[in-house]
Amino acid sequence: MSSSARSSAPVATLYRMVMPGHMCPFGLKARHLLRSKGYVVEDKWLTTREETDAFKAAHDVKTTPQIFIGGQRIGGHDDLRRHLGLSVPDPKATSYRPVAALFAMTALMALSVSQAVSGTPFTMQAVQWFIGFSMCVLALLKLQDIERFSTMFLNYDLLARQWVPYGRIYPFAEGLAGVLMVGGVLTWLSAPIALFIGGIGAISVFKAVYVDKRELKCACVGGSSTVPLGFLSLTENVMMVAMALWMVLG
Repeated sequence: MSSSARSSAPVATLYRMVMPGHMCPFGLKARHLLRSKGYVVEDKWLTTREETDAFKAAHDVKTTPQIFIGGQRIGGHDDLRRHLGLSVPDPKATSYRPVAALFAMTALMALSVSQAVSGTPFTMQAVQWFIGFSMCVLALLKLQDIERFSTMFLNYDLLARQWVPYGRIYPFAEGLAGVLMVGGVLTWLSAPIALFIGGIGAISVFKAVYVDKRELKCACVGGSSTVPLGFLSLTENVMMVAMALWMVLG
């Protein structure tokens, strides 16, 4: 940027923590956002805990970073986004994005493997790999915090409500069936597992969502999921059942 352009550009002052053991990530995000919007940033570092506490006390704020534009305090990173007319994600809001991202990635993985093995991405084997990869990744997400998953699972799964340990067994069964599907081995074991857990899951989701009309979050991507229980959850289980039947009958 030329000196004349810099002199005409709006100026923002950013106070952020920059210490040997900590560099505030939201401070970096705020600086990047301001620069991307054409602001000249006066980057003020708070390099000690004492300096940071004194700054907070002086401006009666609880957090850093803090942004000032035209002498007016805008606030932190989220406040800056609002000031610039940008959305601020709600961490508690429901979203299908985690499931969409997961299925998109496992589909690409399946197509890639099919291309490597068969010379074309479009094979029936790719469909089996897609289901298998998806089951493996879904199981992995559940196993990261199995207690949290099993607790959320109890909100709607009919079998888990009758036999609580099923909630802890489910991720292992899903992962095992997925691995066997990817390898194309022990169909006599993987197909019944997928048919059983997928069937129970489909019935449970259908009852909770379409019969009882309950608004719940799906435990499919782990216990911290913000994915709403509904059509995608039902589709996931139906796909599992369909693949199991195809493997047995094919």
